[in-house]
Order: sequence, then structure tokens, then C-alpha cells
Amino acid sequence: MKPLPPFKSLHYAGRAPGTRLIVLGAVHGNETCGTRAIERVLAELDRGELALAAGSVTFVPVSNPLAYAHGRRTGDRNLNRALQPTDAPCEFEDHVANWLCPLLAAHEVLLDLHSFHGSGQPFVMVGPRDNDGPLEPFAQAAREEALARCLGVDRAVDGWLDTYAAGVAQRRRAAQAAGLAEALEMDPRYGIGTTEYMRAIGGCGLTLECGGHEDAGSVAVAYRAIRNALAHLGLSGEPAPPPRAMQTLSLVSVVDKQHADDGFAQAWRSFDPVRAGELIGTRASGESMRAPHDGWVVFPYAAAPARQEWFYLARASGRFG
Repeated sequence: MKPLPPFKSLHYAGRAPGTRLIVLGAVHGNETCGTRAIERVLAELDRGELALAAGSVTFVPVSNPLAYAHGRRTGDRNLNRALQPTDAPCEFEDHVANWLCPLLAAHEVLLDLHSFHGSGQPFVMVGPRDNDGPLEPFAQAAREEALARCLGVDRAVDGWLDTYAAGVAQRRRAAQAAGLAEALEMDPRYGIGTTEYMRAIGGCGLTLECGGHEDAGSVAVAYRAIRNALAHLGLSGEPAPPPRAMQTLSLVSVVDKQHADDGFAQAWRSFDPVRAGELIGTRASGESMRAPHDGWVVFPYAAAPARQEWFYLARASGRFG
């Protein structure tokens, strides 16, 4: 039996105290833009073309080596769901979590680099506004927003965990009505990935969706974001990039497939705009799914199985003012 691939991180420290940053690539094994960008920055550090003036940065070029080795999104399951250490690891991602979660805990700020299916504009996922609620209490929204505005992209999206939890409640009600057993995906904490875990332990973090999996430009987006983050946080000693004006959206609802034959009215891409009443898709039953308000279609998944997320809807938030 071929041995499982090892875990690997690379740590660089400056001479002066400062922020502890961690940068992740390939949390999903087929999303390699972060890996390539991290490799480029590592080479610059090793050649002395980029210096670390203060603080420290840890790079994880391949966060899920099993998924990466197979060129697919997951190893045994999605690493970016229900992320937490466990005393009884079973799946490969459980072992990753037992290594990765303590590593995250040793840092203050996380930049997690991803890509997405198809083509589209890069965007950054930010956490909630400051709050003391039960789902995702947080007190570092201003720090996340400042970092988001320096990464080099023009769109920020929030509302992930709130919307995911509302979708779980909806999914649970549908399962109970159909007499089906509840699955792991029906636990609200299943929506916790790297950034949500980082916030839960007192840090802050951003997920940067750098572009399409096959888009060569996504590597450049990831590279620029790393360099800009190092400058913004005062680690590289380079001039901090000016903050950008950004479009800010909030996820507000998720619609699940009910049947495998539910179908979209068109080949939607993330952030395609919709008008209130516009046809988004049609259920196998013939029911029309229309936009309840003006907004944007986000994360459409035409191949979703029944009782899984089909698409999200977003509205403008005006959050960054």
C-alpha cells in the first residue's frame, strides 16, 4: 500500500516582533493557484529578493496532500467543512485537521487561497460584522476589512455561516418531512472551514477566490494578494498598498435541489445579476424558481445532487462604506 503523503509547512521569521500570518494553498486539491503563488514567493524569499522585516509568516503550499496528489477537490471528504481536531481520526481529512488546526492556532491572521469552477471575477470572502451572537461571535471585523481592501480584488462577500446555518435548518425540515435520517451536512457546524475555525479561536482570516481553476491569471491574483498582505501587515517592509473601493455583497439565502432533474433556466455563473421575479430554474415538479428580489446568483451548482445546495442568492450590503 502506497504511504499517505506527509504534511509540510515552511516558516519564515523577521528580526523584529510583528504579526503572525499563515497562508494556505490547496485546501481543495484541484485548486492549485495558491500553491503556485506560494512557490513563487518562497523562491523570492530564498533568493533574497523579498525580505521579512518583522513578524513571521508560515506557508502551507499543499494543505490537503491526498486530494492534491489525485488532482481532485477532496481526499476522503471536504477539508473545508466541519474543520476541527478529533481524538478519533478516521478519514484522511481528520488527520489533516489534527495537524492544521494547532498550526492555525499559532497564528493571528489567515489568508486561504482558493479557485472556483468556470470563469469569473476574483472575490474575497470576509467574516461577519462584530457581534456576540451564538453562531459566530467576532470582534475583529475592522482588521479583516482592512486586509480585504488591500489584496487587489474588487468584490467582497460576507454572510457565509449565517446563510449556511439557515440552509441547514431548511434541509433538516425537508428531511424530517420525507422521513429521512439526518446526515453530517445537516449540522450547522458543518459550514466551519479554515477561516471560521480561525475566528473561533481568536484570530481572523480571509478566503480569497482567485479565479477559475483553469484561469492562468488566478496564480497572479494569488501572488499579488500574498505580497500585498505581507506589505499591509508590516511584515515585508514594503509600502502598504492603498485600500481599494470594493463592491460588497451579503449572501442572504440558499436554495437546495429537491430532485436530480431540477434544472437551471440558463448556464448561471457566480455573481450573474438577477431581477426580482426572474426565472432562475425549474423544479422537476414543474415549479418555477424565481428571484424573490434583485440581487446576484452565487455558487450555482447545476450538478448538485438532491437535498444539497443548488444556488445561493446575494444582495448588496454597502458594508465597507
